Amino acid sequence: MSDLLSIGASGVRAYQTALSVVGENIANSGTVGYSRRSVTTAEVAAGIGVAEKSTAGNGVRLTGITRASDDYAASAVRNAGADLARTETSATWLDRVQKALTGNQLTERVTGFFTATTALAAEPTSNALRSSMLSAADSAATAFAATAQSFDQMGQDIDTQAGQAITTLNSLSAGLTRINEGLGRTTPGTAAAAQLVDQRDQILEQMSAIVDVGVNTDALGRVTVSAGGQGGPTLVQGDFAATVRYSRTAGAVALSVSTRGGDPDAILVPNGGALAGLDEAADRMAGARSTLNTIATNFFTQMNAVQTAGQDLTNTQGTKLFVGDPVDPANPAAPLDPARFKVALTSGSQIAAATLGTDVRNGGNLTGYTTARTTGGFETGLTTLVNNAATAYKQKSVVADAQTAIRDGAANALSSATGVNVDSEAIDLMRFQQAYQASSRVIQVARDTFQSILEIR
Repeated sequence: MSDLLSIGASGVRAYQTALSVVGENIANSGTVGYSRRSVTTAEVAAGIGVAEKSTAGNGVRLTGITRASDDYAASAVRNAGADLARTETSATWLDRVQKALTGNQLTERVTGFFTATTALAAEPTSNALRSSMLSAADSAATAFAATAQSFDQMGQDIDTQAGQAITTLNSLSAGLTRINEGLGRTTPGTAAAAQLVDQRDQILEQMSAIVDVGVNTDALGRVTVSAGGQGGPTLVQGDFAATVRYSRTAGAVALSVSTRGGDPDAILVPNGGALAGLDEAADRMAGARSTLNTIATNFFTQMNAVQTAGQDLTNTQGTKLFVGDPVDPANPAAPLDPARFKVALTSGSQIAAATLGTDVRNGGNLTGYTTARTTGGFETGLTTLVNNAATAYKQKSVVADAQTAIRDGAANALSSATGVNVDSEAIDLMRFQQAYQASSRVIQVARDTFQSILEIR
């Protein structure tokens, strides 16, 4: 009877654990990052030696708690998430570039300036028209300056976002080393090990949203992570977590990763994640700002050339219409910085409308603005700049929509492989409940039988 009792007791213990695991699955059916658990059982092996023929067996034992996993699906989710994060981040900043170029109505104000010069040419001595032209010039200079300042602010914001992303990435790397240490101390096939692996996979997914990662896993579930995909610099290995560093110079982003042993930092070239999107955004922003600088420099240089070629209402040779500083103060030959542009004239009477040596009623010098407008192509250049930004943003948005669908498909595939199906768990719950009750009944039968034997006289 002791054999029957121990067999029933082993069943109660095994199925009690099985019921707890099913209950845990049901309770966490809506928990993000939770992977389904299941129990594995095996027959208790007979002892070494000759077994009696009358022995039926030794019961059941719990061999472990298995966590549902699909490494391929998890990798697909990380890769799709990294691609989407790069595209969405880049699209966000491209939208800001577009808004910076259009928000101050720069093209319209440049057109308004040329319109004012044409109006003044018809009546060169009109104080009202001179004031109107001076106001239009100031409006154009202000629009150039405001647009350039928007780009400067954008660069600072990119640095801030990148710094936050780097801080988060370094923190996640440090957290992953602690999970590696925990997995090294935890017995495989236990609930504790399953929980640690869940946390590990959630961290890896968060890391892949910042930078694409390559992941290698050992038999205990500990991971070695490289940044920039497989073959990139190591971010995490065992209890070592590297430090990622960021810098930006003249629009060029530089990322590096610290190495073990004090060796020089390894260069990080991200192919996915928010850092890749910020790298791309910084490059596009720098290109747009450079084009803006060139257009602004040509505009102010040619407008000043026209102004200084004529004479004003006092028959004095004209002085510069606009003033500004180069983007590099140490290099006077560098393009002018539109962020520091302003109108130099203080009165409409200083506008040099007349050709040198003619009467103040002459407006011949103003035709130079029309010529410069045609040859300089300022409005065309600005329109092209805006259109290129708008087109790039639209293309990124289309790609983001497609990548969202890909990421969602990968997430659904992972959920199908590792997620909790409440209907299936309900069936397991009833099955294990019946097995538990039956095992309890075996114990009761053993006790009743044993009691009957004791009562025999």
